[in-house]
Amino acid sequence: MIISLLNGKRILAVDDEPDVLEVLEEEIMDECPNSSFDKATTYERAVKLLKSKPYDVVILDIMGVRGFDILELAVKKDLKVAMLTANALSPETLKKSIEMKAWAYLPKEKLGQVVPFLEDMLKHDFQSGWTHLMDKLHDFFTDTFEADWEKKTGGTYEEWVGKSAL
Repeated sequence: MIISLLNGKRILAVDDEPDVLEVLEEEIMDECPNSSFDKATTYERAVKLLKSKPYDVVILDIMGVRGFDILELAVKKDLKVAMLTANALSPETLKKSIEMKAWAYLPKEKLGQVVPFLEDMLKHDFQSGWTHLMDKLHDFFTDTFEADWEKKTGGTYEEWVGKSAL
């Protein structure tokens, strides 16, 4: 049996939808039973947890919990953050996530695959991690957004990642 890189890690998930947090917890804890998993449904609770505990991985919803504000705090603490979204799924929020130094951007439609995505965050450095993620999700984004979605945001993900890695 292969042991997940997430096993034994401290994880914080922030989403204003309790059912999403339940799915995340179930997915992660089923595969990584030695991990610790904290949840927050509000910005205030997330900030309190970030200030009081060390985390290896943070998963943030964009809408409803001020995800980009929490991302800024988490990045200052040098944490690896995955943005998770449905309503704010757009080329613009993808680009902003990269520029603000999130380590991943996951559509909620991919919740059932969250563990491999988070393992990739732990496995790769920032730039190669984004390249790996985009290799997996580029077709999904092209199908979900318009075919020229990268151009509409002023460049390609390779350019955003390259600028953010500086």
